[in-house]
Amino acid sequence: MSETILQLKGISKEYPGVVALDGVSVDVRRGSVHALMGENGAGKSTLGKVICGLITPEAGTITLEGKEVHFHDPSDAVKAGVGMVHQELLFCENLSVAENLCLGDTPRKGWVVDRVKMVEKAREALNRIGAHVDPNARLGSLSVAVQQMVQIAGAVAKGANILIFDEPTSSLSYSESERLFELIQQLQTDGVTCIYVSHRMNEIFRLCDTITVLRDGKLVETRPASEYTNDSLVTAMIGRELSKESGPVAGDLGEVALKVEGLSCPGKFRDVSFEVRNGEVVGFAGLVGAGRTEVLESIFGLEPNATGRVTVHGQDLSFKSPQSAIEKRLGLVPEDRKRHGLVLGMKIRENETLPILDRLARVGFVRRGAERETAKKYFDRLRVKAPGLEAITGGLSGGNQQKVVIAKWVAAECDVLMVDEPTRGVDIGAKTEIHDILREITASGKAVLMVSSELPELLKMATRILVFRGGQVVGELAREEADEEKLIRLMTGIA
Repeated sequence: MSETILQLKGISKEYPGVVALDGVSVDVRRGSVHALMGENGAGKSTLGKVICGLITPEAGTITLEGKEVHFHDPSDAVKAGVGMVHQELLFCENLSVAENLCLGDTPRKGWVVDRVKMVEKAREALNRIGAHVDPNARLGSLSVAVQQMVQIAGAVAKGANILIFDEPTSSLSYSESERLFELIQQLQTDGVTCIYVSHRMNEIFRLCDTITVLRDGKLVETRPASEYTNDSLVTAMIGRELSKESGPVAGDLGEVALKVEGLSCPGKFRDVSFEVRNGEVVGFAGLVGAGRTEVLESIFGLEPNATGRVTVHGQDLSFKSPQSAIEKRLGLVPEDRKRHGLVLGMKIRENETLPILDRLARVGFVRRGAERETAKKYFDRLRVKAPGLEAITGGLSGGNQQKVVIAKWVAAECDVLMVDEPTRGVDIGAKTEIHDILREITASGKAVLMVSSELPELLKMATRILVFRGGQVVGELAREEADEEKLIRLMTGIA
């Protein structure tokens, strides 16, 4: 039996104005956990989609188990034993969990769907990965993290010999990520070959035995993971040495920019009170479902049932609509960029200037020159990889879409910027650039409120950290006293 289970030769794929893959050749060993690394737009996800039949390459060959294969759609790949866990959720939110997991293979009694059998199959798939989810629940009612786990359950249940994981932990909590890592290690023990795409270095070095690096759609190198260090891997990915990141902005804090008193929302969080001063980054830590995202959304006017008092620079904020928040110079970078952060069918220029069209208008008409100049400034500042400002936002990689969301609110010059998972799904170079932008905002005397599931990110960026559990603030740690162990103990309630 050959040691190589999958061989890619000269894979190329082009889109209008963009070369996504340029003659990429990779061999994947049987039973390995093989990492694909590179900056946003390097071609990692595109290569994964070629392997699983979502994208047809313009050139190159795919050899599986020694035989050349041609996948016209994902069903061909599934039949050949190849599955994929996607970075962006691809299920039908209006259907139940069971209906989603049985799509394409729905059990029937004659012409009628066998719903009892369907729920049983779904429950078996969920139990296999330890996901405690009601198979009858509507998928759209679940959090992003739970939806991600459902997607993983569906991929594992297909019994694939090769599984591609595209940023699988981007929406998962610490405990859910740990469960996923155990599952991947078990799959490897069972002989399943895993191809793993992630920007998180600790995950790569923990799970993967081989690393392939892509840059600008081209293969840079494939080497054993043991031959890399953090620094050498970053250098291979971005083609230059990355400047060392500093910590939070140090210095005297200004006046209170945002004050929240007794903020509550039935079933989501209760009696939340805190202050954010000019010149600081206040972090929110907590497990998925602890109420962090819901608090930000309520402040921004997205939760009509919220009660309490919110003031911005001492002025009451009527937090019943996003418009009132924007008028008070509040901005929100949401957790889900595709659903809440962008209009995917619009151009990059149009997305970047959406919150500030009134500032760019004269006698009711937008000044196109000023709009382009503003959009170009932040397009360049965040190094968005795209053919240009007129490119459709939906055609960008996930990480570059995230940069456009950040650029939109940086362009709005918010006095208080709330960011929910600001570096989710972005590469290490882009993460550094986003961190630098947030530092610049606080250094200019403005305030940042950050939700992040990555504890190292919070410890690096936050002046102080509020810990949420069960919809309440259960602790606050200053930068000097905080560490991962203390945060995890507060987040989980362990004494």
